[in-house]
Amino acid sequence: AVVSTQSTGDKDYVTGLLYLRDTPQSDAEFDALDMPFSSPGAAGQEVPLSSTYSRINLSNRDLYVRSALEYRLHEFDVQVDAVLEGLAKVIPVPLLSLFSSTEFQILVCGHPDIPLEMLKSVAVYKGIEATAPLVTWFWEVLEVFSPVERSLFLRFVWGRTRLPRNIADFRGRDFVLQVLDKYNPPNQFLPESYTCFFLLKMPRYTSKEVLLEKLRYAINFCKSIDTDDYARITRSEGEFDVDASPSTSQSRNTSSCG
Repeated sequence: AVVSTQSTGDKDYVTGLLYLRDTPQSDAEFDALDMPFSSPGAAGQEVPLSSTYSRINLSNRDLYVRSALEYRLHEFDVQVDAVLEGLAKVIPVPLLSLFSSTEFQILVCGHPDIPLEMLKSVAVYKGIEATAPLVTWFWEVLEVFSPVERSLFLRFVWGRTRLPRNIADFRGRDFVLQVLDKYNPPNQFLPESYTCFFLLKMPRYTSKEVLLEKLRYAINFCKSIDTDDYARITRSEGEFDVDASPSTSQSRNTSSCG
């Protein structure tokens, strides 16, 4: 049971232990392997597991497997205790036993997937009707996005990679899709985002294919959610003009209020 539990988090390590436990059938085979009675630590150092044995052999291999598992399972006890101490200052620790690890992860981090129906339920539209073809295209594009691309999209528009656990956790925050006609011709512009407003500004693209191309490019290559570093670096290099208007070319970057 211990091996089964450990294998879910450290498959390569457990596979090696199972090989040692089940495969070599003689001392000669172990002599050929010439393996120390130790385990690699997280920092890459070798940690001795016995004061009695220095090498693994046929008679002590079961002891080695048990010792190695025990070491790996408790390697981070000090760090885990520190995390638990911190959690205890926020929530009653006994309540944690009510949740599985997956349930607790969702409570803390939100959904690992991006449920589009939940996102649609908090969406509002500016400059366009909810029934307009462009809005339909937008949601169809998100439907074909992979889970990774949906996370990138959410990071692009909100600065986070997961949605809250439920509608109540949005706390009144709407996802705003605003379509503007100032981008002209529209197909030459990328969408803009304002992460602290959960706002996506989009040109009035003429087809779903163009929308897919522009949005996919933006979420993959416009990853800065804070232009302060860009301003600081370019100013130090003498290339920053505080009076200059932002570029309106096809390579327009994301906008953010930090």
